[in-house]
Amino acid sequence: MSGAVRTIADVAAGPFISVAHAVHALSAVGDRGIRAGDGFTPWSEAVDEIAVRIAALREVLSSSSSSSPPHVGLLLAGTPEHLHLLGAAACSEIVVAGLNPTRRGTALARDVALADCALILTDSAHEPLLDGLDPGVPVMSVDSPEWSALLDRHAGAALPDAADVPTGPDDLVALVFTSGTSGDPKAVRITQAKISVPGRMLGERFGIGRDDCVYNAMPLFHSNAVMVAWPIALFSGCSIALRERFSASAWLSDVRRHRCTFANYVGAPLSYILATPERPDDADNPMRVVYGNEAPADVRREFARRFGVRVVDGFGSSEGGISVTRTPDTPDAALGPLPAGVRVLDEDTGAECPRARFGPDGTLLNSEEAVGELVADGPGLFAGYYGDPAADAERMRGGRYHSGDLAYVDDDGWVYFAGRSGGWMRVDGENLASAPVERVLRRHPEVAEAGVYAVPADEVRGPGTVGDAVAAAVVLRSGADPRAVAGGFGAFLGAQNDLGPKQWPSLLRVTAALPRTASFKFRARDLTALGTDAAGDQLWIRGDGATEFTPA
Repeated sequence: MSGAVRTIADVAAGPFISVAHAVHALSAVGDRGIRAGDGFTPWSEAVDEIAVRIAALREVLSSSSSSSPPHVGLLLAGTPEHLHLLGAAACSEIVVAGLNPTRRGTALARDVALADCALILTDSAHEPLLDGLDPGVPVMSVDSPEWSALLDRHAGAALPDAADVPTGPDDLVALVFTSGTSGDPKAVRITQAKISVPGRMLGERFGIGRDDCVYNAMPLFHSNAVMVAWPIALFSGCSIALRERFSASAWLSDVRRHRCTFANYVGAPLSYILATPERPDDADNPMRVVYGNEAPADVRREFARRFGVRVVDGFGSSEGGISVTRTPDTPDAALGPLPAGVRVLDEDTGAECPRARFGPDGTLLNSEEAVGELVADGPGLFAGYYGDPAADAERMRGGRYHSGDLAYVDDDGWVYFAGRSGGWMRVDGENLASAPVERVLRRHPEVAEAGVYAVPADEVRGPGTVGDAVAAAVVLRSGADPRAVAGGFGAFLGAQNDLGPKQWPSLLRVTAALPRTASFKFRARDLTALGTDAAGDQLWIRGDGATEFTPA
């Protein structure tokens, strides 16, 4: 392999620089800062706003009768206010917990309690989510006269000296909830190091300097924004442009308007942007690099062609235990070279899985033995979950970091993603992973998105069958005829030489949108729970031994 790049592990091994240090360093910068809509806040003013919020929150928290630690829940849009509060946490003892606005009722209250919030800050757009809910702690809107008056009382406050507040590498800045694709979300501890190290590494890797501008339209309660977009801007000293909610149709105009050169993503946004009408001048834009994870290889190639940018897909999670970095010679379908200290282990025996073997047509011949869980010898940047020692113990069982992600490795050391451990399907006694099937389905010229999941075999293949059946949910491109796609789907599958017979879907669901989390991850369990209930979608079934799909 060639083209080695500095990894998170390389940066983590060097001298530590805190997020607070990066904030302090921007206190005199007036020509770069935060862009949002028509507004611009120079970093020098943003630093002043951070100082005011530290003083204001200290007043509120000190007067609270709660015995909770200084944790503040943020139920906010992606605004400069949100960034000011993140900065306040980075430069003080305060910890912010990003609350997911797709959570409702008792689920939202559960997250507030788990994060030990002593206060919730919300805005006018999200305040209705708390109607009729008693979270057990005070709630204040940042759009209220009360908040304005509180800030006015502390106008002119100075940033605390970094030596007087907890800004070591292991000190807590934020709590970020996992996406909850496989159960209740867990609160990941986001430390100074978990923000500083990837932010510095990515800024260095992509040559981000003071004249660049980072574009972030991802939710600011999600780790991708907190650990990628925001710290790149902080440590590089460049501007950051925000959008409150991701918009595929507005992406290019935003990039041009703010002269953005770097953008982040998670999962489906690139596909959503590609679904917008193509224009001859799409490549006429300042964007240089788009970086994220979970974008399919074909989507990355098409996005790079259409917009004239470099698309780099990394691999990692909010927990930070394993990070795989692509090199220039990484095969399209691979994540990158298997990092030192990371192995693919059999989930049952704990033994290292054999290397993958491929047929002449690229078919994975030994998926049953080659696919296993990605496991690291140590915790990496995983700093634990907040208030959940059982989850910590499960993640770090045997002293190793268990990612919960499935993968396989070829003879050249390239590692390939095979899905989530919860995405295993047991078909005719054989374990199958979802990701390789999804990669095949996305080749269909009329398929814009695809998600593969398990359904009980007896619901689809008939009484007496046990285990799982493979199900595929697809979103079609605009103008595609679902009946025509279903009618030719068997022929399409038969033409894919790298799709084994047991990987063929038995159920085809054509839907308007895949169920996704607020961070755009596919929620397979939502469709598994539906089984053969159409729920407004169109369903087709392929019987055992058949090659054609018939209406359900």
